[in-house]
Amino acid sequence: MMKDRFSFTVKARDGAARTGTITTPRGVIRTPAFMPVGTGATVKAMFPEDVAASGADIILANTYHLMLRPGAERIARRGGLHQFMHWEKPILTDSGGYQVMSLAKLRRIEQAGVTFQSHIDGATVALTPERAIEVQCLLGADIQMVLDECTPYPATRDEAKTSLDLSLRWAERCKAAFAARAEAGQALFGIVQGSVYLDLRKASARALIETGFDGYAVGGLAVGEGQAAMLDMVEATTAVLPDDRPRYLMGVGTPEDLMASVARGIDMFDCVMPTRSGRHCQAFTWSGRLNLRNARYAEDPTSLDPESACPAAQYERAYLHHLVRSNEALGAMLLTYANVQFYQELMALAREAIEQGRFASFAEEVTRRRYRQTPAEEEAEA
Repeated sequence: MMKDRFSFTVKARDGAARTGTITTPRGVIRTPAFMPVGTGATVKAMFPEDVAASGADIILANTYHLMLRPGAERIARRGGLHQFMHWEKPILTDSGGYQVMSLAKLRRIEQAGVTFQSHIDGATVALTPERAIEVQCLLGADIQMVLDECTPYPATRDEAKTSLDLSLRWAERCKAAFAARAEAGQALFGIVQGSVYLDLRKASARALIETGFDGYAVGGLAVGEGQAAMLDMVEATTAVLPDDRPRYLMGVGTPEDLMASVARGIDMFDCVMPTRSGRHCQAFTWSGRLNLRNARYAEDPTSLDPESACPAAQYERAYLHHLVRSNEALGAMLLTYANVQFYQELMALAREAIEQGRFASFAEEVTRRRYRQTPAEEEAEA
């Protein structure tokens, strides 16, 4: 175990892009960092050892889902989330705020918190700022998030302002609960909201800075507003956030999104895209995005990605095509592993490019590889 502290150090800059390290008691996180999503105490279709072998320094798990099943208290009795899911490196837990939005038909929001109808068994469940922190501490999360209301899109300015004000009040309560419960070395991040309104985003950031957190997340984006609006909000927000704290863009995204956000000063990301795509026959490779269901790969002897060091990426495309066409579980497993490692290799090369002062050209090359598909292209690949 390392010294019981949380710290962030910037080692190199290239414009607004930066690379550095987040130090936690369970290990160092190299930034920019991509966190594979392990919502229910598992990165779907992957062994924990393979997630570590991919180069991931940290994973994400979800407070809401683990609170419902198997239960935070049960996980605590089993030694905490790290021991429970066989993952020794750092874990960041989402507070459940996204489910406040995504499960809108099953919840009621009040000043005290959120009341959910469980999507599993229909039971009534309360999630307050205090309970969100209690659950995250029971899980033993290294980086914890405040409970917020993820403002849906579209939202009027008044709706966004009301939502933002509620999130700020909850953030203060989360900080107080965290101070009473957290162990040495654990960290709490605030979450900037404000929909697509620049003045609200800046006001949210300033208010959270005044409250004081170990890091700051940009939330409520990648929910339908489009890439241009998302990047405008990111750029405006990072301009306000303190330079000496990590900046985390939640729920993003494609390789192009990641590079554009790193260029605007973001240090951390999470997204289900690499794992979900792997389960749906999509592969991210250094030659672009591939759909292995496509008949063109039926007799293709080429390895999935000759440029990748991932063991899963060395399997022939023809074999992977057979697996996904046959609905064999191994197909989803191999494509997920290859995708997760691709994202880690992408982040490693981004860190190297920042150190060498050539990040802009690297990001431009990533964009040229065409990872973002249009709806027409997705239909044609189906």
